[in-house]
Amino acid sequence: MMSNIETKSPADAASSDGRATDEGAERARRNLINPAIRVLMMPKETNALGTIFGGIILSYIDQAGAVEAHRIAPGRLVTVAMREVEFHYPVFVGDLVSFYAEIVRRGRTSVTVRVTVEAARAGTSKEKVIVTEAEVVYVQVDEKNRPIALPDA
Repeated sequence: MMSNIETKSPADAASSDGRATDEGAERARRNLINPAIRVLMMPKETNALGTIFGGIILSYIDQAGAVEAHRIAPGRLVTVAMREVEFHYPVFVGDLVSFYAEIVRRGRTSVTVRVTVEAARAGTSKEKVIVTEAEVVYVQVDEKNRPIALPDA
């Protein structure tokens, strides 16, 4: 339950009155219910600056998106695109990072999943921040890696 926990979106950081000014951030805030995956960030995942390496977050985005895509495409899926990923806040060792996924588009052979990344700050802080959001496109393939139609809805 998030009633006593403050969640900051990228729009909050840019807004002078603290209210979300970005429709995407507001939508993301409403969808933060059940994460596809949740990961505690460890020291081995840091970059030279001591924050979590962006590639680690990208890998988890891909995994979380695949978890959601498999709900409608239980066969073999391959990642074909990850659309614009802009990091709004750093992620630190000890942060509990949640990856929330939702299907936003379904094609004949592909499924697009939006993944929202939220970091709950370590320690006594109850602060949560929306780190980034991305859309990931997966295509269902056969055993020869050729695109095949998704199962009927």
